[in-house]
Amino acid sequence: MKDPEKLPTHQYADSGEASHIYLLPNSLTAGNLFFGFLAIMRCIEANYATDPAVINGHFTQAVWFIFFGVVCDAFDGRVARMGGRESLFGIEFDSIADVISFGVAPAMMMIFLILKPTEQYEGVLPVSQLIGFIYLLCAAVRLARFNVLTHPMLTPSDRLKGTKDFIGLPVPAAAAMVASLVLVYTSFEKYGYEMHGFELLMPPLMLAVAFLMISNIPYPSFKEIDWQTSTRIQTFILFIFGLGIAFVFKELFFAFFFFSYIVFGPIRYFFRLYRAKKHLKELNLSASEYLVNNCEDTVEEK
Repeated sequence: MKDPEKLPTHQYADSGEASHIYLLPNSLTAGNLFFGFLAIMRCIEANYATDPAVINGHFTQAVWFIFFGVVCDAFDGRVARMGGRESLFGIEFDSIADVISFGVAPAMMMIFLILKPTEQYEGVLPVSQLIGFIYLLCAAVRLARFNVLTHPMLTPSDRLKGTKDFIGLPVPAAAAMVASLVLVYTSFEKYGYEMHGFELLMPPLMLAVAFLMISNIPYPSFKEIDWQTSTRIQTFILFIFGLGIAFVFKELFFAFFFFSYIVFGPIRYFFRLYRAKKHLKELNLSASEYLVNNCEDTVEEK
């Protein structure tokens, strides 16, 4: 008789211990929330501005605030794990900050960026608001699902065992993709190049990114990379070379980097499906050939 699966042991003595506020990781989470708030404020200021240069300046600042939020979000969990100071409070606080910085801020950026050039067309505002809400809703659902799947008091899901991948596109990567495209747009506008059709590109992109957030497509988490991670010299040189390119072509590099990360997930996912189906087909053919050969041998013996 199979033994019943053991329930996970509680990692905290009581709710008081689970709600501890640890200074360094939670300060980084607060920084993420702060930059998200500043990004929202810059989007609002851009909406009420009339000078194109001022509008572009506000949107550019909003983009960099979202990027700063991504950096804070990338390090708050690592700092907590390095110090062994993770708490349920920190997990929930991080998700709330992410909803603001990577949910509300990109949604408002998309709405205001599209609304200004197309405000003379009837129906554009309700549609842009609906798309912004769908993006925000998917970001919130993605974060809630992540908290449940990785809850320290629950048994890990089967699809999470043996892997460190994220299930679905991470919310910070989705926000960074939107922000990086806005950075490309404002940079071209700054130098006098008009990007016609950009307003039509953003809504479907937001919907596609929203779908990827709530999908079951695995994405690399890079959690295995830490201060003691070693690498080959060729990889190190390529990494430094990439940083140099990012410094010189920062507007285009960020868009290319996050777009590559987003499309990598589906490409790897469908490639693995194709390889698994091909392997299964080969096994079925081998099994069929084995049965046919056995039948022939049996007939010959008779």
